[in-house]
Amino acid sequence: MSEWAAQEIPSVPAPGTVTLVEGTAFCVCAATGDISRGGTDGLFYSDTRLVSRWELRVDDRLLEPVAVIPADPFSATFLGRGLPRPGKAESSLLVTRARYVGAGMREDIAVHNMSNEPAGLRLSLYIDSDLADLFDVKAGLIKERGERSVEVGDGSLAISASLTDRQRGVRVSARDAMATPGTLSFHVAVPARGTWQTTVLAQPIIDGHELPPRFPPHRPIEHADPARRLHIWEKERPVVYTQHTGLAKALERSQSDLGSLRIFDEGHSDRPPSVAAGAPWFMTIFGRDSLISSWMALPIDRSLALGTVLTLADLQGECVDPLNEEEPGKIMHELRHGVDAGILHSRPRGAAYYGSVDATPLFVMVLGELRRWGLHDAEVSRLRPHADRAMQWIDEYGDLDGDGFVEYQRKTDRGLINQGWKDSYDGVNFADGTLPQSPIALCEVQGYVYAAFLAMSHFAREQDDIALAKRYLARASELKHAFNETFWLPDRGWYAEGLDRDKRPIDALASNMGHCLLCGIVDVDKAGAVADWLMSPEMFTGWGIRTLASTMGAYNPMSYHNGSVWPHDNAMIAGGLMRYGFVEQAQRVAMSLLDAACAFDGRLPELFCGFDRSEFPRPVPYPTSCCPQAWAAASPVHLLRTLLRFDPWIPYKKAWIAPALPPGFGELRIERFTLAGSQVSIEVSGGRLEISGWPKRIELIREARPPLGRVTPSGDAP
Repeated sequence: MSEWAAQEIPSVPAPGTVTLVEGTAFCVCAATGDISRGGTDGLFYSDTRLVSRWELRVDDRLLEPVAVIPADPFSATFLGRGLPRPGKAESSLLVTRARYVGAGMREDIAVHNMSNEPAGLRLSLYIDSDLADLFDVKAGLIKERGERSVEVGDGSLAISASLTDRQRGVRVSARDAMATPGTLSFHVAVPARGTWQTTVLAQPIIDGHELPPRFPPHRPIEHADPARRLHIWEKERPVVYTQHTGLAKALERSQSDLGSLRIFDEGHSDRPPSVAAGAPWFMTIFGRDSLISSWMALPIDRSLALGTVLTLADLQGECVDPLNEEEPGKIMHELRHGVDAGILHSRPRGAAYYGSVDATPLFVMVLGELRRWGLHDAEVSRLRPHADRAMQWIDEYGDLDGDGFVEYQRKTDRGLINQGWKDSYDGVNFADGTLPQSPIALCEVQGYVYAAFLAMSHFAREQDDIALAKRYLARASELKHAFNETFWLPDRGWYAEGLDRDKRPIDALASNMGHCLLCGIVDVDKAGAVADWLMSPEMFTGWGIRTLASTMGAYNPMSYHNGSVWPHDNAMIAGGLMRYGFVEQAQRVAMSLLDAACAFDGRLPELFCGFDRSEFPRPVPYPTSCCPQAWAAASPVHLLRTLLRFDPWIPYKKAWIAPALPPGFGELRIERFTLAGSQVSIEVSGGRLEISGWPKRIELIREARPPLGRVTPSGDAP
């Protein structure tokens, strides 16, 4: 499936478009509400464009756009005015289109007559469906799909086709509509000062089965499942009151965006949701993205991480398949359901691609974090075999050449060239800009593996398997020693981004080593130099830390991975700086990112350009950045946790908190914060910390948790 190699730099809809998302369904349209032929607009479900044309006309004339009124992530109302009729100065007709997206689409159309005379008109909805695969739409390469079947019924129009080994289609229907191929039309008489209205449904047809509407016409919108789930999400989340405008706006947007990116597994109705990577093109679970996003979101909702881990466990690799890079125990990179997905690999729940070197250790690392936050013994027992299999993959398949480090190398030309988080074809490079040859061992991946070893040590210790706990602890210590001996560049004062095929250090000054701080694999005596370089003018823009220093040969502030600023990267680096005791540096990174969030109206994008703050008064948007995007949305949550220096370890009945809010930050209050079954309130004002509702069985330690950077006899433990 060649799209895996082509996805490195995503395209996005044209400026001025509106994107509505719910689960794995999304709609991209113009500000008028129309979906026109060509381009990337459409209604998508199951990675297939179900609707490629959706144009509303009055007397065969397009509407004049008036306004878009956004509501929830899945809904918006489009206002349009009819064009004036001959002899009239202006139109008296207002058309409203209330749209709701969820496993299809519902659109409530109303025509309001503002004049004192009745109005007669013909309302036409022009409809088409190319049933294109999502990747073809994104690339602008729509394939011929063979002959489509068009069925016209009483008030309905159905378009379907058999595509590869799958069948896809859509049925569009409305009561009292006249249906012809490509059109639903209505002859309408609107009384003076009156209103006429109808409801149009567009429902997916998957393998011959028409899915029921998520927003049934006979049911109030607030009672529909997507609206009800979002209401519960908003009601149960912690509430943050802060005088810092940037943090307040960013957290409000974060909670809304994370709520919209949740994916509920219809096959496991009792399972918590996982989180999609981002809209519009990545409304599916990704190993790396979903794990990091849900890990950063732990303070507001542990269920996202649990749902993500459970879903990834179901899809864990079982065999060796070079075509999709599956291997036993490996955690997948991406799951797809499109019409071409079966070409790559057939699974009942979609096609999984496994070209990711970091998702597998991250899986274990996040499971360990979940346990620290109080994941129940039963869930740990259920997931522990999957963690064991992941560690087995690290031993048997991750270390390609037996040097003790985990590397990647794509198995066929269909796979991604680079398989860490900087997965564009040129995202990893030497200081002079040349590209390394694989296998490549990335520095941050070794940090994730180190964290996975420590997590497994604690799992073993909790089960009283002291011998196994010591073995994992010893492996962590050995990896840390080897990493600091091999990756450290004493003549540069920073860590190599990776090792190439010939074990040459990839000597670029890159942000990856900040992740190593977060994981604790960095030696304490080297951490100061790492912090200095990360905050140097070559790296720090004033809006955040660049992915690549401005002095490097491949530097380009407008590139995807070679000089841009990524919020999730910065949030992880800020956490690492704080854990090693670099408080002022962590504060600077956090505040710069919150300043950037203000410039983006509270919503941090996937990335933005790496120009210095002295060059432009606002951060420069990256043209093809995804919004909303999960790990960007989760970044403000992790920044707040970093500034609070909050670290729970519920199995050990301890938690640390020592707020380090920057000067002038103002008062901060958090309510409805759930910890160990209790509702906790936290208030920080100046140097004062007040906590109420704290669980009695958990010891509250009002100081920062001891810095990482060493392996103690009991591991990274209290």
